[in-house]
Amino acid sequence: MRIFGLRTEYAENPLGLDTPAPRLSWLLESGRHNDVQSAYQVLVASRPGLLREGTADLWDSGRVDTDQSAHVIYGGRPLESKQHYYWKVRVWDGEGEASGWSSSAYWSTGFLNGEPWQAGWIGRKLPGTEDASAHTLPPVPYLRKAFRVQGPVRRAMVYATALGAYELHLNGERVGSDYLAPGWTDYHTRVQYQTYDVTGHLSEGEAVIGALLGTGWYAGHVGMFGAHRYGNTPYLLLELHIELADGTRQIVASDGTWKVFAGPILYSDLLKGEAYDARLEPEGWKRPGYDDGGWDTPAVLECYTGILTAQVDPPVRVMGELLPVSMKKTERGTYLYDMGQNMVGWVRLQLEETREGQEVIVGCAEMLNEDGSLYTTNLREAVQEERYLLREGGPCVLEPHFTFHGFRYVEVTGLTAAPTLHTVVGRVVHSGVTDTGSLETSDPRLNKLLSNIRWGQRGNFLSVPTDCPQRDERLGWTGDAQIFARTASYQMDVARFFHKYMLDVIDARLPSGAFPDVAPDAGWEAFKHASEVLNWHAPDNGGWGDAGVIIPWTVYQMYGDQRILEACYPAMKTWVDYLERHSPGLIRPGYSNYGDWLSIGADTPKDVLDTAYFAYSTALTAKTAGVLGLEDEQTQYYGLFQRIREAFRAAFVSEDGRIKGETQTVYAVAIQMNLLEGELRRKAADHLAANVQAHGSRLTTGFLGVGYLLPALSESGHEDTAYALLTQEAFPSWLYSVKHGATTIWERWDAWTETGGFQNPGMNSFNHYSLGSVGEWMYANLLGLRPRESHPGFKQFDIRPRPGGGLTYAKGEFKSVYGTIRIGWKLERSLFTLQVEIPANTAADVYVPGFVLPDESAEGDFARLIASGAEGTVYRAGSGSYTFVSRLRAADCEIPAEGTAADPAGEEIGA
Repeated sequence: MRIFGLRTEYAENPLGLDTPAPRLSWLLESGRHNDVQSAYQVLVASRPGLLREGTADLWDSGRVDTDQSAHVIYGGRPLESKQHYYWKVRVWDGEGEASGWSSSAYWSTGFLNGEPWQAGWIGRKLPGTEDASAHTLPPVPYLRKAFRVQGPVRRAMVYATALGAYELHLNGERVGSDYLAPGWTDYHTRVQYQTYDVTGHLSEGEAVIGALLGTGWYAGHVGMFGAHRYGNTPYLLLELHIELADGTRQIVASDGTWKVFAGPILYSDLLKGEAYDARLEPEGWKRPGYDDGGWDTPAVLECYTGILTAQVDPPVRVMGELLPVSMKKTERGTYLYDMGQNMVGWVRLQLEETREGQEVIVGCAEMLNEDGSLYTTNLREAVQEERYLLREGGPCVLEPHFTFHGFRYVEVTGLTAAPTLHTVVGRVVHSGVTDTGSLETSDPRLNKLLSNIRWGQRGNFLSVPTDCPQRDERLGWTGDAQIFARTASYQMDVARFFHKYMLDVIDARLPSGAFPDVAPDAGWEAFKHASEVLNWHAPDNGGWGDAGVIIPWTVYQMYGDQRILEACYPAMKTWVDYLERHSPGLIRPGYSNYGDWLSIGADTPKDVLDTAYFAYSTALTAKTAGVLGLEDEQTQYYGLFQRIREAFRAAFVSEDGRIKGETQTVYAVAIQMNLLEGELRRKAADHLAANVQAHGSRLTTGFLGVGYLLPALSESGHEDTAYALLTQEAFPSWLYSVKHGATTIWERWDAWTETGGFQNPGMNSFNHYSLGSVGEWMYANLLGLRPRESHPGFKQFDIRPRPGGGLTYAKGEFKSVYGTIRIGWKLERSLFTLQVEIPANTAADVYVPGFVLPDESAEGDFARLIASGAEGTVYRAGSGSYTFVSRLRAADCEIPAEGTAADPAGEEIGA
């Protein structure tokens, strides 16, 4: 058995953790079937040399008899601030044989136990006595500190953050690859700091720290609320800790001795774009020897009262690049580029020559008007544009610093020489959540839908799960996030991302204990109550507030992460208790603002929907109490759930299974949230299927209902109806936008239609992920991968593909916290072949549809038959690779018409 993939708090060799007891995880690989870990031993040392010698001066766990290989809590000596820790692990397999030791990994700590910073917050004084509120688009300050390194450097670490956004340079080189750091939090409550190892940037002698300081979310434009949501001007906080070869330490900290300059970046705003005048660039300012005598002394913030915490989520980074697929010169003399993909980030412009005073403008948009111009009317007050004033020179590269856009099309104005396709590069930017899941089918339309879902997630998982990346909103809507959370978890490693977001959600709770509509709240609640246009004043919103319960439970299920439940459980209880107090007869009043937001051709009663969510949150809170060992509270909340369920049925459900409103959403949520049982559930499912068929196999659900629609149909025996919905191309459907060239998920089913053109531009985004929550069903049904509630994190799981919709194959994989699960199936006439690969130290129940052929059975020493019936055969299998062959009924073997996609050349699948 081989050990690899060592992680600390989900990350490989993370820096600056402020977790007193971090969790350690590792992956196992074995060439044997049914191989498990029976025990482990972890060694943690203060120096790598000690670890190589097998000495653990901080923690030797000894042999621990358990199969746990994820989230093992450090149990050694108390950690100290700003130190490195090295660890390795070995395991014993099921036969009691010890593995070799793993390679070593490490983590470092930041500021533990509230240790104070020596640095001060510094920024740029505004000129004269002008009010800061008038400077909505101020220049980006350049900050600089020259110092001398007193000897050879053993190690150097930077700890930095900003009220705003910052970019660091050390001796002329950029520090790290993060953008828009420290990310978005409620700055009144907390701000995250980052840690960088800069040992390679320093040597004995003169040195310079340089920094750019943007307004970011702190002082820049946020949402529809204008600028200065948290403060009027940005500030930097920084400490550079240098350990010299002789053991002495040197600290360089931000303070009043630094120098500041207005700089050539005239403004750089999240929503307003950037303007840069290259003629004002101070040459050599980032390197030693530059004369900063003409620079100013910085402003120093007296104090910051919020919490300074190490960054929890993956930082925002450039995660890829795109080259345009086409370019043309317009009648206006501009150059129009098509990136081929609706993306989020910005444009890097590469020019071969420039002229003094030349102005180049880069504009971005998601769509084009009929005349071929950029469609920007849906941006509202946002400006997706960079303006560059250039100087005479040779080749130059231009890109913005503290802004981002959502776009597919780029228009460049002001070029004096004909560009090429390589003049424009699309920089794809999002939080550094890496891909974990993949799925491919024989239907290229479904593959495109999956791609659109993934690109929507990439574009909107940027520090917080935003609703859209282009217009003047980009807010962390809780309802959008909770309905998409499981789809997001199948596709990308979002555990740390959602950990941080739940801090935002808890920070934004209302005084009543209600969870918010958006998090962080940069002014939404005040805007909502003050707006005469919206007329929205609900103190809570079903499906939005419930994110405070649903997201932690989802993360626990998908990652086996109990710590997020521990952190969120008190707030979960407060939310459910709040709902109980404000629900006469346990029925929600139905005053919520949103309901099944942007449903199409259906009006779901809000009291039905909100009561269903009330019940669901209560059930999940009861389950959470059980996981945490709080049996009395588990009993309490489960009893409340039962009473809500009874009240729901009495108020809304008739004896024939019809539910008030009779929309697809009311049936889907009642079925999936376990509000109906037995015959009543079957009748409701039949009504749901009939509703879908009455609409011509088209959906009517909005944001809250869409994620439950196909699961409700599949789990109640209406698989054919689910597939008919999935593969529908007529409006409204998932494939309608695919058919018309979409490359991301649209905000509205009718964002653009053949008959109506563009929807109302006041709210019409072409990059929203909410309606892409169908991805969860596609992974769970097309691929067949489902977590087991009793063994979360895919320690044990089900593989249950449900072929249909004319598909002839599906294949994919999922990188769980225990290893990579691979699944592939293909259908040749009635012959169904399923191949699976199960990681070491896990087990799965494999559901094989149809009649398993005796000579082709995988039963034997490796997979054990546990059930067989008309629906198929079930095997229990441990680690290893398996092939199962069965024969399906003719009704289950719909072969696509000639000329449609099929498995190419019968290639090997699933491994």
